[in-house]
Amino acid sequence: MSDEVSAIDGDTDAPPTARGTLVADAVPAVEVRDLGWTVGGSVILAEISLQIGEGELLAVIGPNGAGKSTLVNMISGVAKPTTGRILLSGRDVTRLPVRQRARAGIGRTFQTSSLFGGLTTLQNVCFALQSATSSPLNPLRRAASPGERAEARELLEQVGMSHRASWSTAALSHGDKRKLELAVALARRPEVLLLDEPMAGVSMEDVPGLVRLIEELHGRGITICMVEHHMHVVLGLAERIAVLHHGRLLAVGTPTEVTSDESVKRAYLGDAL
Repeated sequence: MSDEVSAIDGDTDAPPTARGTLVADAVPAVEVRDLGWTVGGSVILAEISLQIGEGELLAVIGPNGAGKSTLVNMISGVAKPTTGRILLSGRDVTRLPVRQRARAGIGRTFQTSSLFGGLTTLQNVCFALQSATSSPLNPLRRAASPGERAEARELLEQVGMSHRASWSTAALSHGDKRKLELAVALARRPEVLLLDEPMAGVSMEDVPGLVRLIEELHGRGITICMVEHHMHVVLGLAERIAVLHHGRLLAVGTPTEVTSDESVKRAYLGDAL
């Protein structure tokens, strides 16, 4: 938590940009309205209302157990909310399953690796491309078409992994696995990309490369919602930050606004501050 403490007390801010700015009357890329999730009487999320502008990079932060990954799971369809609605470019997708939301334009990565360890990096991306087609995926289909292999190599090139195309996924470093997960997510050509702690388990020397990659994806106009604990990464990338605490939305604003918010500081550093 030490890097979070120093970053919150600092005045670092992301450079201003026109991308992702919420414009009056514009349809947000993602909108959640009064979202809630209760499990066995325990309130995990409550009354979350949030908009993510088209092309925006929004970071979601908060202490452990705040509900950050749960929010991403709700948006991607991994879990269904108890209350509230989820809209993608104005379309209500609240009850759509994961596969249909992916086809509607949502891609995501997970905290822990979701890759196939027994396949090569190229095969993982080919598999993702095959699953993105409208036809049901045949689990017995192993050979990718020449076109799929070419597209998979292009995606590996985009994430700086073309030189690892023949490597077994199990042999990759954490940083390279994160890059591969991004290539797999991009195989669906998402308009919205949900990144759940992309720096988790990554060595410090691999962090700058991943940050640059996320910057490049954002520069292409992809809307990004990123859950991240490393505050120096958040402050270097995010245009706005949403803070969750005990399952509720504590604050939303620019990096400068959020890092100067006393309630945010207390949530991170304790009520004794």
